[in-house]
Amino acid sequence: MSSTAEKYLKPEVIRQVARLDLRAKFIVEGFLSGLHASPFQGFSVEFSEHRKYTPGDNISDVDWNVYAKTDRFYVKKFQAETNLTGYLVMDLSGSMGYTYRQELTKFEYGISLAAALGYLMIHQQDPVGLIAFDQKVRQSLPPKSKRSQLGNILSLLAKLQPAGETAIAKSLHQVAGMIRHRSLVMIFSDLLGDAEPIIQALHRLRFAGHDVIIFHILDEAEALFPFDGMVELEDNETHETLLVDADGIRADYLEEVASFQDKFRKECRNARIDYTALHTGMPFDKALMSYLLSRQSRG
Repeated sequence: MSSTAEKYLKPEVIRQVARLDLRAKFIVEGFLSGLHASPFQGFSVEFSEHRKYTPGDNISDVDWNVYAKTDRFYVKKFQAETNLTGYLVMDLSGSMGYTYRQELTKFEYGISLAAALGYLMIHQQDPVGLIAFDQKVRQSLPPKSKRSQLGNILSLLAKLQPAGETAIAKSLHQVAGMIRHRSLVMIFSDLLGDAEPIIQALHRLRFAGHDVIIFHILDEAEALFPFDGMVELEDNETHETLLVDADGIRADYLEEVASFQDKFRKECRNARIDYTALHTGMPFDKALMSYLLSRQSRG
């Protein structure tokens, strides 16, 4: 990937772009500019029905399973167009408003990613809608594929603010009851809550026939715990505080975070739900690739 492409995928660069529509454009175009065509090595027979990606090709025609195997970008010849309805589902909980380094909060990272995916879907002529929740669903836009829908989504995303407590499982059950037709449900959340009810709610979405992608977003500090000495930790939703010895608890803390992520990863894999663990210091390309691979599997 070129240095220019990498630059526009870094959160610290995206943070400097105030307008959400430009953030989305920079993220997607930075990602797409990383597409490159190189010969396959040892795949000439298996992938004989492919040709090299060239600028101007429809991004939805790229075979992302081939990319995952080869790190090469090829387009399937004569690939039939498929229509995909998507829902961007945003967690509005107060904990999503956390940031340690004063870069992007978890929520800002999430809406930047959601904006980019909305941008990508609309440009692929796929209908996309938006749902936002805390203790219940607070906002929703029905899916549409018109270009004007992107403006509607970005306008609502820009107005949303994380605050207060959340009920993720209850809200996801409500989301499942709202979506009538088989769709791709993309959930942006830190998943801070009782895991079992959340997993049951995710199972309900899958049982209803939906494809689900979880973008599990933690702050960089939550994921890496870069603290030393005595530190006062505060719950973003209840505002309870706790004084801890960072050096003394670091190993246990990191083990708990890994266990927390592994539980969701395992349960999602068993339910055929795509799970992508992210933190706010990570470039956006990993998340975009998760979406594109999921979309490819529906083709």
